[in-house]
Amino acid sequence: MLSAHIGFIGGGNMATALIEGLQQHPANGRHIVVADPNAARREALSRQYGVVVTEENHQAATGAEVIVLAVKPAAVPAVAHALSQQLTPDQLVVSVAAGITVDALQRWLGGHAAVVRAMPNTPAMVGCGATGLFAPADLSAAHRDMAESLMRSVGLVQWVADEALMDVVTALSGSGPAYVFLVMEAMQSAAEQLGLPAETARLLTLETVYGAARLAMTAAEPPSVLRARVTSPNGTTERGIAALETAGLRQAFASALTAAHARSVELGAALATAPTEGRS
Repeated sequence: MLSAHIGFIGGGNMATALIEGLQQHPANGRHIVVADPNAARREALSRQYGVVVTEENHQAATGAEVIVLAVKPAAVPAVAHALSQQLTPDQLVVSVAAGITVDALQRWLGGHAAVVRAMPNTPAMVGCGATGLFAPADLSAAHRDMAESLMRSVGLVQWVADEALMDVVTALSGSGPAYVFLVMEAMQSAAEQLGLPAETARLLTLETVYGAARLAMTAAEPPSVLRARVTSPNGTTERGIAALETAGLRQAFASALTAAHARSVELGAALATAPTEGRS
């Protein structure tokens, strides 16, 4: 369990999810400081989580063992450049910005070497996050352990050896919760159209998705086998699955991940040569 001084630059959705997850696993000696320009957001974070808040990024970074860059990708170049003036070699910088490469981040940080690229997702808020991590080959074992401990506090962690695969992680688990929520919306809506009361449809949808995920997590077999096991010949499930296949469900998901992957690559390419001086 990570017990450290953690500085968050940005207090938006992803930072909140990580803070919420960390708070579910308290550790002696952990100290969290969050920098955000929005006064209402700072007040809410302080009130709800008891973290120290500030308007100034440099205050969150000062003394932090781990600095989490949780700002929008477009803001990373200027934020990183400003931080480069105060970083010490022992400080670990973890970026959760989609598309931002380690090489670009190190350059914006003035050559700072201790950098990890992370792609968590919002289920981190309930301790069920799924995070992909990538680090340069020369990152120390101690810094790798710090990054992994930080993200493992809020769920599953998987390292990838090829940084290009981080764009796939972004498309799959980074954006994935939204895909599942959309499926849940569609299931509930269809059940309501068939006559179920809205609350009944909502609860049955939620528990069905939750139960299916729990079953898949604990089963030794892959989802394809689990699906086949509950699909009786000539039964209702077989008819429903056939309708989904005819409607092109697999291709729809392939298209969704392909589009999200392409956008992650685009974000990184567009920002790779972004100027930093003169920006705020």
